Amino acid sequence: MQQNDNKNSGWMMPAEWVTHAATWMVWPHNQALWESGWRVTLPQVQEDFARVVNAIARFEPVKLVVDPSAVASAKALCGANVEFIELAVNDSWCRDSGPSFVCHPQQGLAGVSWRFNAWGGKSAHDLDESLARRALNQLGLECFGTPLSNEGGAIHVDGEGTLITTESVLLNPNRNPGVTKAEIEEIFSRLLGIKKTIWLPGDPDYVTGDMTDGHVDGVCAFARPGVLLVDATHDKSSVYAKVAAENRRALELATDAQGRRFELIELYEATDAVDTEAEVFCASYTNFYIANGAIIMPAYGIDADNVAAEVLAQAFPGREVVPVRINHLAHGGGGVHCITQQQPAWPVRG
Repeated sequence: MQQNDNKNSGWMMPAEWVTHAATWMVWPHNQALWESGWRVTLPQVQEDFARVVNAIARFEPVKLVVDPSAVASAKALCGANVEFIELAVNDSWCRDSGPSFVCHPQQGLAGVSWRFNAWGGKSAHDLDESLARRALNQLGLECFGTPLSNEGGAIHVDGEGTLITTESVLLNPNRNPGVTKAEIEEIFSRLLGIKKTIWLPGDPDYVTGDMTDGHVDGVCAFARPGVLLVDATHDKSSVYAKVAAENRRALELATDAQGRRFELIELYEATDAVDTEAEVFCASYTNFYIANGAIIMPAYGIDADNVAAEVLAQAFPGREVVPVRINHLAHGGGGVHCITQQQPAWPVRG
């Protein structure tokens, strides 16, 4: 692993909609973690994960990291176009613990290994903190290390120099005490080719109980440069309504790296699916994943699924919208985007 200290390095992080060589995921195996208060069983969560794996595998290869203790369950539930990679892991949120892939016009593909500390020390991560490096080793790709504590779900990029993140994550003392916005923006510029970082408030008062402290992939997602799908709620009296409104207001006031104001498309959350007795439940339709030719959409078996699917179909013409039931996975506080990580094809196209 090396530090990329060149401020004008030429490396950049492509947008999620470019053509992928593969999608990386990590198979859930930690029974104690999933069954300690989250009102689900590990087999139920594995069934949800398998649905996501198999949906993506229709469109592109899936590289599935599997703890050696769980190979049998993964192979029993996951079908064709899936490569099983045995690596010891703690947890199953590949968006956060896996590498963020970057590319260079002359040097090709590489990856960034953020300093992963399990969302501010909320869970064991002695194995996951090195997952990004080990995944890149599997591919024979260069790995850029950084002291910045970050997760892939905390950033969205448009591939044209714009990055969106939240203050409640990256400025949180549980990750980067004493680090300034300017210092973080310099790291994004050097490692990801970012020209402008847009800071949303996120969830500063921790009203949602989300263990990520307010990841941006539960707030909004790019449809294309200048166009954002924004998480919204019909329940205006909820504690989340104010959080959503503050984040939307920040987006309304922002311009991207090209000077454009954003077109904002509301994507209303799956309120009727929420288990009110659950410690946390991810009901955000903005937590979808862009695969080759498809949108893999979180679904819950409710009428709102159809509304969200129509919004996504209009936002992504030419891509098949594939709803995947994740009611049990959602009890872990994450959705489809949280468990996936795209590996761009090289040369980058699309």
